[in-house]
Amino acid sequence: MKKMNFKSYLPAEQIPLKKRTWPDKVITEAPIWCSVDLRDGNQALDVPMNPEQKKEMFLLLCEVGFKEIEVGFPSASQVDFDFMRALVEENLIPDDVTVQVLTQAREHLIRRTFEALEGVNKAIVHMYNSTSTLQRDVVFNMSKEEILKIAEDGAALVKKISDELDNPGIRFEYSPESFTGTELDYALEVSQRVMDIFEPTKDKKLILNLPATVEMATPNIYADQIEWFCSNIKNRDTVLVSLHAHNDRGTAVAASELALMAGADRVEGTLFGNGERTGNLDIVTMALNMFSQGYDPKLDFSDINHVQEVYTRTTGMPVHPRHPYAGELVYTAFSGSHQDAINKGFKKRKERNDKIWAVPYLPINPEDVGRTYQSIIRINSQSGKGGVAYIMSNDYGYQLPKKMHPEFGKVIQKVTEEIGSEISSRKIWEYFKKEYLDKTQPYNLKHVKISMDADSSRSGKEGLTTVSGKIECNNTLYEFSETGNGPIDAFIKGLNGFIKKPVILTSYHEHDIEGGADSRAVAYISLKLKDGKESFGVGTDSNISMASLKAAISSLNRLMAE
Repeated sequence: MKKMNFKSYLPAEQIPLKKRTWPDKVITEAPIWCSVDLRDGNQALDVPMNPEQKKEMFLLLCEVGFKEIEVGFPSASQVDFDFMRALVEENLIPDDVTVQVLTQAREHLIRRTFEALEGVNKAIVHMYNSTSTLQRDVVFNMSKEEILKIAEDGAALVKKISDELDNPGIRFEYSPESFTGTELDYALEVSQRVMDIFEPTKDKKLILNLPATVEMATPNIYADQIEWFCSNIKNRDTVLVSLHAHNDRGTAVAASELALMAGADRVEGTLFGNGERTGNLDIVTMALNMFSQGYDPKLDFSDINHVQEVYTRTTGMPVHPRHPYAGELVYTAFSGSHQDAINKGFKKRKERNDKIWAVPYLPINPEDVGRTYQSIIRINSQSGKGGVAYIMSNDYGYQLPKKMHPEFGKVIQKVTEEIGSEISSRKIWEYFKKEYLDKTQPYNLKHVKISMDADSSRSGKEGLTTVSGKIECNNTLYEFSETGNGPIDAFIKGLNGFIKKPVILTSYHEHDIEGGADSRAVAYISLKLKDGKESFGVGTDSNISMASLKAAISSLNRLMAE
C-alpha cells in the first residue's frame, strides 16, 4: 500500500491561553442566528436558485424564525441585485427581520450594494477583506499595512454613504476573511481600526464576524481563538462577535458550539450545512442539539419534513439519509438489540406517563420535529424479534405474546436474507397473514358449534362446554363432539381424537384489535407435540371463542407443516 505523504502538512498552532474559561461553560441560550443560505449556500450550487426559488427559500427562513438573513451579494450578481430590490419593492421583508448583504471592501462594489438597499427598513451591510497570511502572500502579494488600508478605506466609504442616506435601520458587519488563518494580533488590529471608523455603541453594535473560512484545526483551537479575541477586543460591549464556520474537517458544528461557549454572540450558517466545498455550519443540527438539551433554540423545526422539502426543491440538493435529526433513517432502527430497546422504552414511558423524554437510542422525540413513530423501526436481515413485534403492534394492532417474538422474527429474517434488502411494513403484514391467519392446510375447519352449560345446580359440572365440529383433511371429513372445561379444552380433545400426533396446549393469549362496537378479538395459541415441537397459531373473529378455535387450527397446521 502506498504511504500517504503526511509530511507535506504542518500542525495547527496552539493558542497561548493561560486561563481558558470556555471548557466550563454551558450553552443555555440561543445565539443570534443568521442564515446565509441565499448567499453562501446559493453560490455553492451547480445551478444557483432562480428568483422564484430564492423567494421561496426566503419565506421559509422567515417561517422558521430567522431574524437576520443574508440575501445575497448584490454588487456581484444582477440576479442578487434584482432579488434584493424585489424584497423591498414587493414588501416581502417582515418588520422583525433584518436582511444582510455582502460586499468586498472595494469602492464600486460598495456603491452598488447601497443602490440595492434603497428604501429598505432594516439591513446589515457586511463588508469583508481577506487578512490571512496565505492570502496576503499568494493571492494579493500585499503587506499587512496594505491589507489594513483596504479594510480602513472600505469601512470609511460604507460609513460615509450610510451617513448620507441617514437610514438608522442600516447596521454594519466586518469580516477579516480567513480569520482562522490570520495572526490573532493582526486580526485584532484590523478589527479595532475598523471599529474606530464605524464608532459602534452599546445601542448600535458592530458585528465582528470571525470566519473559519477554511476549517484548519480541531474545534478547541477555534474556541481558543474566539476566547482570546473576546478577551482582548476593546469596548467589548459595543460589538457582537459572530461565527461563520466551514466544514472542511467535518467539525463545523462542534467548533461553533465550543466557540459559542468561548464568548461569541452570533452564528452564521445554512440549513443542512450547504455551502462551499464541504459546506457551512449546519444550523439545523446546531439548533436541535440545543433543543435536545432542554433549551429553546429560538428556531422552529417542528415540521422538519416541510423544511427539507422546500430546501430540496429550491436548491436541488438532497439531505443525507443519516443527517442528524432530519435524515430519512435517523429515527429508524435496523439492529435487533436497538429495536428491542426502543420498543421497551416506548412501553415504559407510556406506563410511567413520563414527561421527560428518555427512550434508548433516540435523543429526541421524533414527534417534536414532525416525524411519526410508524417510521422508527424498519426491518432487514440485521433486525431482531423486537422490531418485528413492534411493527405488528404499532402498525396493525397485533400484540404478539413475548414467547412468539422469536418464532415470527425467524420467519421475517429468513425472508430478508433471501431478498437481501429491507422489508416493508406491508410485506411483514402479508407474511404474517400467510404464516398464521391463512393457514388452512392440511386441516380446514368447515363447521363448529359451541354449547355451554352454565346451570351448575342441575349439571353439577360448572362451566362445561361442548364443541361439535367438522374438519377436513386430505379430502376426508372428520366429525367430533367433545366436552371440556372451556371451548379450547373441548376443541383440542376433539382434535386429538383423529389427528395422528396428539397435541397439548402450552400458551394462550387474547386481546381486542380495535375499540368500540366493531372490535375484533385476536387469540394466540401455542400447541406442542410429544416430541417437543411447538408452534403458535393466530385467529381473529368477532367472537373470542371462535378466534381461539381458529388460532388452534392455525397452530396445528403450522406444526404439521414443519
